[in-house]
Amino acid sequence: MSKILIVDDEVNIRLVVKEYAEFEGYDVDEAENGMQAIDMVKNNDYDLIIMDVMMPKLDGYSACKEIKKIKSIPVIMLSARGEEYDKLFGFEIGIDDYVVKPFSPKELMARIKVVIKRNTGTNDKSSDRFKFEGLEIDMAGREVYVNGERASMTPKEYDLLFFLVKNKNLAMSRDKLLESVWGYDFFGDDRTVDTHIKMLRNSLGEYRKFIVTLRGMGYKFEAE
Repeated sequence: MSKILIVDDEVNIRLVVKEYAEFEGYDVDEAENGMQAIDMVKNNDYDLIIMDVMMPKLDGYSACKEIKKIKSIPVIMLSARGEEYDKLFGFEIGIDDYVVKPFSPKELMARIKVVIKRNTGTNDKSSDRFKFEGLEIDMAGREVYVNGERASMTPKEYDLLFFLVKNKNLAMSRDKLLESVWGYDFFGDDRTVDTHIKMLRNSLGEYRKFIVTLRGMGYKFEAE
């Protein structure tokens, strides 16, 4: 049974998420602020944290950064703010998904299943190594080197790059990327893909040229 920590200062939101999560068979703990969440992570093991952004004492982003220093636990962030900047900041500090309030509890449960499966499974492992000019990619070790320097990337940037490289020179629609990399399609958001492509390109520096935009469709990794 997977164990989830729900962190939100709004009691009603905690209760709704807990009710749905327990119905799905998850073991659920609650915290009402970031400080309490950090203390609970120190004393418990969780498979996933659902974290609100705006909370008293310590906001969700700050709590997430502190938790990442203690344990590697996937995080789904909840927020009433849906601007690209807010999502981008969350992904840069290592969250796995971003859900905008008000949200569908059923959709959240679907996202929870995907994130837990992705972080406990081994389906994405590969022994392949690739080199494109000064860009080196080690999928088994989940490492990327740009001109000999190891790139610092978020988990989702690695997943996205590896999928594009495995399908080198093939056109990939945004829907296909959502389905294959994020694990869902019907409740996906095209902007999620675009935001991560932007982050990935920044991480690749001059080798961003390999990720080609296909206007009105999606992207592909184009290389010899």
